[in-house]
Amino acid sequence: MIKLKRMLSVLLTGALTLGIVTGCTVQKTPESNSPSPSEISKEKTKITFVLDWTPNTNHTGLYVAQEKGFFNEADLEVEIVQPPEDGAEMLVGSNNAQFGVSFQDSMLPAVAGDNKMPIEAVAAVVQHNTSGIISVKGNGIDKPKGLEGKKYATWDLPIEKATLKQVVEKDGGDFSKVDLIPSTVTDEVSALKSGSVDAIWIFYGWAGIATEVAGLETDYFAFKDIDPVFDYYTPVIIGNSNWMKANPDASRSFLTALKKGYEFAIDNPDEAADILLKNAPELDKKLVVASQKYLSKEYKSDVDRWGYIDPKRWNDFYNWINDNDLFEAEIPDNTGFSNDYLPE
Repeated sequence: MIKLKRMLSVLLTGALTLGIVTGCTVQKTPESNSPSPSEISKEKTKITFVLDWTPNTNHTGLYVAQEKGFFNEADLEVEIVQPPEDGAEMLVGSNNAQFGVSFQDSMLPAVAGDNKMPIEAVAAVVQHNTSGIISVKGNGIDKPKGLEGKKYATWDLPIEKATLKQVVEKDGGDFSKVDLIPSTVTDEVSALKSGSVDAIWIFYGWAGIATEVAGLETDYFAFKDIDPVFDYYTPVIIGNSNWMKANPDASRSFLTALKKGYEFAIDNPDEAADILLKNAPELDKKLVVASQKYLSKEYKSDVDRWGYIDPKRWNDFYNWINDNDLFEAEIPDNTGFSNDYLPE
């Protein structure tokens, strides 16, 4: 599961400075060497964007926007960086990055409670939660109750285990009979083939597609199909709230260019895959191409506006966390997201 794997720390020193030269005109005389008004232009707004993990197809729209010049056309200079060990939230919250990638569940400690930071989700990368449980086909785990007596690779996280418990019990199963094996699986195909675990929580658009590319037949169920409360937003684009308030035009320009990148990836998955591979040549081409075709249908899915966050779905998930006492503080409605910077 991509969001729970973190890279080594990236040291970013110094605060970014924003310099904008606004439309001053210069009176030119025959003897003057001053530039004409048409030669004076705005300096590009510098933005640092931090990933959640190594480049993958969740990020394709970002790389397309960079490669196709959409950021440049919007007078933006965007630098893409790897995340520190504790995730993108710390860099964005401290304004050492203005935007990044996170997830509604894992960003919670950064938007509520005693240690909250000035961050909020400003766009949904994909419209629906594509995560669920995968297992070798025929092993009896085609639905949640089938996890009874099976080895599940757990990160031992409260929200993770509460989610699994709810779907197992909703299917009539006994969660206490699930064998929780502490494990951080980085190669789902090998783990399933070896039998070291029987079931893994994955995002189908990457790890699920990887099993297809490897020719491994699997069973899979998505959490959102068992209970709609789990159709939360994952992954999302987050931004520094203070920076966005101070720079609303640049924030909207950034999301407009990013939207163009993802819409290009929707319409041109093969070319978009090539752009991602150009920027991350270490990736497996077959996996990237297949994953890109899958996600091209998921970026917008059933909505007309890429990035839109449905307040009800967002609030339903955080209310479920409240109801199950899974966080230190009560989470008010409409915490941690905004559609205000999204283009129409």
